[in-house]
Amino acid sequence: MNAEQLKNSILQRAIEGKLVEQREEEGTAAELLREIKAEKARLVKEGKLKKEKPLPEIKAEEIPFEIPESWEWVRLCDLGWFSSGKTPAMHEPRNWTNGTVPWITSKDMKTKYLVDSQMKITELAKRNMTTYPVGTLLFVVRSGILKRMLPICILTMESTINQDIKAYTLFNNKMSSYLYYMLKGLESHILLNYTKRVTTVDSLKFDEFSREMPVPLPPLAEQKRIVAKIEELLPHVEQYGKAHDELTALNEKFPDAMKKSVLQYAMEGKLVEQREEEGTAKELLAAIKSEKAKLVKEGKLKKEKPLPEIKAEEIPFEIPESWEWVRLGDVCVSIADGDHQPPPQTQSGIPFLVISNVSSGNLSFDNTRFVPLEYYNALQYGRIPAKGDILFTVTGSYGIPVLIDTERAFCFQRHISLLKLHKLNGLFFSYWLSSYSIKSQCDLLVTGTAQKTLSLGSLKSLLFPLPPLAEQRRIVAKIEKMLACCGALGNKTTA
Repeated sequence: MNAEQLKNSILQRAIEGKLVEQREEEGTAAELLREIKAEKARLVKEGKLKKEKPLPEIKAEEIPFEIPESWEWVRLCDLGWFSSGKTPAMHEPRNWTNGTVPWITSKDMKTKYLVDSQMKITELAKRNMTTYPVGTLLFVVRSGILKRMLPICILTMESTINQDIKAYTLFNNKMSSYLYYMLKGLESHILLNYTKRVTTVDSLKFDEFSREMPVPLPPLAEQKRIVAKIEELLPHVEQYGKAHDELTALNEKFPDAMKKSVLQYAMEGKLVEQREEEGTAKELLAAIKSEKAKLVKEGKLKKEKPLPEIKAEEIPFEIPESWEWVRLGDVCVSIADGDHQPPPQTQSGIPFLVISNVSSGNLSFDNTRFVPLEYYNALQYGRIPAKGDILFTVTGSYGIPVLIDTERAFCFQRHISLLKLHKLNGLFFSYWLSSYSIKSQCDLLVTGTAQKTLSLGSLKSLLFPLPPLAEQRRIVAKIEKMLACCGALGNKTTA
């Protein structure tokens, strides 16, 4: 439950008479209503109010929930009267220049108590306006904000209002705070049943709202205790809300943060123990170099210049003795991007993947273009994907590794690179390529402003801590076990 839901729950209990106990000595709402009717009759007799037709009796089917016996269901017009504001002529300086009289608009309606207004009119303009006393309730009745909330405020100073505001003047203004909280408790009901949804600006169906909607009325003394209880609880709700938001943010970050931590431990050789019988990374490197030499001899690859030697100042952390610091170009038998020339297109044939087909971190063959089989067959060895190889995005959304887990033939655009592996665990390699260590290196090496690009030379130069092949497999098993636990724990904390 978030803070808003908790607040709504408190307000709902308040308007159902469940927030504070009822006390016999505080009388009944029926007695309060008789006092209100007497005050209304007095105002009519003095000519301050017009006599209106009686409001329809509240029927049983209109009542949404039960209330205590000492309470009464009433309509808003039983408790006060409504009136509208207006805007003095804007082109008349005498209405606005050096104005001192508060003039309330929907922009001011942001807190329970209104203590000031952004705009003020002059005493001269005030003569043609209605001035509302302290304790008057104000409603926004025309605004786009009615799509999500009903702004209500209580005046703390005499004010005028504009035409988008309705003033609710009570026969007994000691009820202001209770009615404020009661109406906020009914806010979702009001927005659902008493607003007009239009394409421009939503508005409150005010006649229906004020004359038809039943509202629960407790005795005046109980109203005061309800308000006091609500205002005692709201600061705690606010504190709860801050704590809830912090916990939610932490829970959202938790799986990602834990994954980064697990991967970093894995890359430093701290996730599993080293075993002498599994050999060394030097032996693995020798096997990879042998495979590259064989492919060069067969004409499948061109012989490349040696990559620069790794200097001590480049090494970011220590690794086990059986491991080796290498460059990506040393441990891949080949690194190549897609053809730089636009390929011919056909209605069917070999799928041609673009960034959007791999940006999720998985291979997708949805909405692909196709190239002829002849084009695919003419591709160089280093540009033909095979199961167990890795694709790596190098333009735009750069740095996304995708392990190829299919034997389906396909080719790819120049914004994707293909890393062909030999005697390397593809899952270990893809985990490493998604680690913070690689991301930070890529961030330093990319060029371009409108579209960031990682060159093949920069990609080949990336530093990589290489463990023996058997240890790679054990690291992958440990990573997957730990990430599954992290995911389960993250789900529990957000439940």
